Amino acid sequence: MFAEHLSSQFDDKVLSAQSSFRAIMDATARPGRIHRIAPTAEAPAPMMRATAALAQALFDHDTPIWLDATMRGNGDAGRWLRFHTGAPLTSDAGQAEFALIGDVAALPALETFALGSSEYPDRSTALVVQIRSFNDGPAFELKGPGIDGSIVAQADAGLSDLFEQLAANARTFPRGIDVVLVADDAILAIPRSTRLRAMEG
Repeated sequence: MFAEHLSSQFDDKVLSAQSSFRAIMDATARPGRIHRIAPTAEAPAPMMRATAALAQALFDHDTPIWLDATMRGNGDAGRWLRFHTGAPLTSDAGQAEFALIGDVAALPALETFALGSSEYPDRSTALVVQIRSFNDGPAFELKGPGIDGSIVAQADAGLSDLFEQLAANARTFPRGIDVVLVADDAILAIPRSTRLRAMEG
């Protein structure tokens, strides 16, 4: 029941939020590496544990959030977010500071979201994209800041052209979006400065 979700809190909210924030910052500083986030308050399906932890660490009443149709669902995720973070929800993807994607197969074109401008590249949407697993699916090579040479990662995203879209996104730098992939309690960050290449085979 949703009332149970509303009554759930971090066992020690401040320490847990700080731990989650550090994990998110480490993931962003080291693109392509998997980081695990300590379990947080239970969240309504389809929100994964790491998505909930990320929301509690980063969202507040000044953070407009866009939810895809899967996340909107029956409204539980939106109510959970408002209760736990105070973040307002927006129906305009181009006005969102963060977008939560529950069904990557229905991911809108990245141009739907705010890409920032040459003067204000930070005024862009960050995507939190839930995927199936980091153990299966196609492999891709990442290069760029925070990566020593290159790194190969794997993600079962369920969307064949996701990484082609992200590769095109990197070519718009310093504009573009930042992405955090989520699978259960694990995250992998792909900042806009990261260059991607699909691995053969």
